[in-house]
Amino acid sequence: MSVRVRFAPSPTGPLHMGGVRTALYNYLFARKHKGSFLLRIEDTDRKRFVKGAEDYIMDSLRWCGIEWDEGPDRDGGMGPFRQSERMKIYREYANILIGKGYAYYAFDTPEELTEMRTRLKTDKNPNPQYDIHTRVQMQNSLSLSGEEVKKRLDSGQDYVIRIRIPENEEIIVDDIIRGRVSVESRLLDDKVLFKSDGMPTYHLANVVDDHLMDITHVIRGEEWLPSAPLHVLLYRCLGWTDSMPRFAHLPLLLKPDGQGKLSKRDGDRLGFPVFPLEWKDTQSGEIIRGYRESGYFPEAFVNIIALLGWNPGTEQELFSLEELTELFSLDRVGKAGARFDPEKARWFNHQYLVRKPIKEVALLFKDFLAEKGISQPEERLGRICSLVRDRVSFVHELWEESYFFFQAPSSYDEKFARKKWKDDTPALMTALAEKLAKTGTLETESIENAMNEIMQESGAGAGRIMPPLRLALVGAAHGPDVKEIMKILGRDETVERIKRAIESISSGRTE
Repeated sequence: MSVRVRFAPSPTGPLHMGGVRTALYNYLFARKHKGSFLLRIEDTDRKRFVKGAEDYIMDSLRWCGIEWDEGPDRDGGMGPFRQSERMKIYREYANILIGKGYAYYAFDTPEELTEMRTRLKTDKNPNPQYDIHTRVQMQNSLSLSGEEVKKRLDSGQDYVIRIRIPENEEIIVDDIIRGRVSVESRLLDDKVLFKSDGMPTYHLANVVDDHLMDITHVIRGEEWLPSAPLHVLLYRCLGWTDSMPRFAHLPLLLKPDGQGKLSKRDGDRLGFPVFPLEWKDTQSGEIIRGYRESGYFPEAFVNIIALLGWNPGTEQELFSLEELTELFSLDRVGKAGARFDPEKARWFNHQYLVRKPIKEVALLFKDFLAEKGISQPEERLGRICSLVRDRVSFVHELWEESYFFFQAPSSYDEKFARKKWKDDTPALMTALAEKLAKTGTLETESIENAMNEIMQESGAGAGRIMPPLRLALVGAAHGPDVKEIMKILGRDETVERIKRAIESISSGRTE
């Protein structure tokens, strides 16, 4: 059978970057083995359903280049791919489990469940559960007579359907990443499979769907590992052990300090996104920036999350999606949690920025400038971007390194001026401006010739000319090579800025 994997998120809010990593690993595994990648929306938890979340999930995956073969918008014959549209299927299998004695009706009210947990709570058992020990004391079809059960069902009394966990059995989960996991059945509780609102729980729905959709490998987060024995048991109860998929539970994404699972609160506190795209909270109205809006390239984001748990086995760190597909293997996914490093994430984006064709960078920067009402020829933008992009990690940061190309200084760094603008500086700058005004196009040779002549005539060294010249052109002590700035500004603008600086700084006006 060919490989078939699925990503099955719940539309209860924005997709966490850990969820994107799960989708990516499934996608890479499918592509590596020439198989199929399915997108399934697990929307049975209607109380937590959030409008717009499904579209957000799909938009996020598309932004990352993670395309699915089958899903809500492309049914390959095994749909529907929204669980809310498959209710009759789940009811059918819940009834089969009851008929075989593997599940039962439970009529307990919330108050009765609370009373049971309170009554049985001890220091040694702080969280009593509905299990093989307590179910005989509760209101269910195992403890009630058949007549009473029928009466309650006929009257329309609320009930749930619970799995009947067997006593004294060892349940084995063979996990590709974690190896053999063994659990004693007496430690498991009788999980709800069908809720009183008529909706299945994740446990039943995902097992039924994985079987009917011919899923061969279930690759999901570590948080589902405790539920894996229950799912193995359901496969056995339904007679599907021969077609049971192989499991692989991925390690958690950890906070930057490695202490605990990475959450939105960590991003808010430390100033980095945890969602791929911007999300507007439908209740609070809060707008939460994503990686895209923060200036990350999708290929950089994919590269970042690919290495959070998976090791290629080489020193290489930058991978295209095609390279990841070729190299990916679940055998190289670790068990330990993967610590997220926001500074390393910035480094990744920088690497992709400096490797992009300069024309592409210029076009992206052009869009940024347009929002400021600035229009520039693409050729000039390309020269500017080539000059400063090594200094930044994001396109929007190009502005901080190049704003002076688009607007002349309106003020001058006072501290730098006091240090570098000497008594003879106005005369030196005036002489330089006069020589530059007589040149044609400013090129490296003509600029150096003019400076050399000034130094020879005045006896001043480069240290007396270059810093105040930078101050005149930029208004500050930073920026790329002064000669490169002059070449891009051009002769007339360079001369005009020098003259303006002489007038302003010499008269004591730096602000």
